[in-house]
Amino acid sequence: MRSLPTIITAFMIFILFITFFWSYIFITIKPGEVGILFKRFGQGTVVDHVYPEGLNIIFPWNKMYIYDTRVQQKKHEMTVLTKEGLKVNILVSIRYYPELDTVGVLHKRVGPEYVDRVVVPEVESILRVQSGHLNVDELYTPDSAILQKMVNDAIEQMEKNYITIQDVILVRMVLPKPIEEAIENKIEHKELAEGYQYRLIAEKLEAERKEIEAQGIKKYNDIVKQSISQDILKWQGIKATMALSTSTNAKVVIIGNSSKEMPIILGGE
Repeated sequence: MRSLPTIITAFMIFILFITFFWSYIFITIKPGEVGILFKRFGQGTVVDHVYPEGLNIIFPWNKMYIYDTRVQQKKHEMTVLTKEGLKVNILVSIRYYPELDTVGVLHKRVGPEYVDRVVVPEVESILRVQSGHLNVDELYTPDSAILQKMVNDAIEQMEKNYITIQDVILVRMVLPKPIEEAIENKIEHKELAEGYQYRLIAEKLEAERKEIEAQGIKKYNDIVKQSISQDILKWQGIKATMALSTSTNAKVVIIGNSSKEMPIILGGE
């Protein structure tokens, strides 16, 4: 029983130690995150092991660095020069994420500030180089192939730094006001010219359609005219008169004076 005070004292010291260093010992890694451990009295950064989500227990003298491995977005505003030497202000959105298996190497070689140290400077460098090969018109109305080449170059460059660039999106572009107005007028005139060209083609096609329709009607009338004779019309009149004579309604039949005339039929109740 003499050792009981010693045990209680040791237990209290242990509780105080755990309480004081709780946040340094029990590390919670949230969903979509991984941990990289730095061993103060050992090998330093552990590059061959990534700590998963959940609760992880480490020694209090070590330190856990948390990395978000989900797709993230970084907006960056910059000024580039076109082929003519004009300054253009652009805002881009960079979508990226660190490669899961190499987060330890990324932490050791670059560090947690890898976005500002590597991602943004590399993307900005690629955009500056690509913009320098483009005219202001090409930059203002970029071709999808040009944008894709920029993205591919960024992806290739980031792979060397253990980062994946998912996409680079051009959010906004600001040109000098006179240049912007000149380009917009040029685009408007181009659209009007293409609209007039389309209307001319449509009118031409409509004229051709009407001509074909008229030829068809004329051909039909010629065929009908050739197939109908005076004798046929007279015979049809006789058949109509005979059908009328068999009906129960009162009727008056007036025979024409000439043999070429059709009978006039008047019906009544």
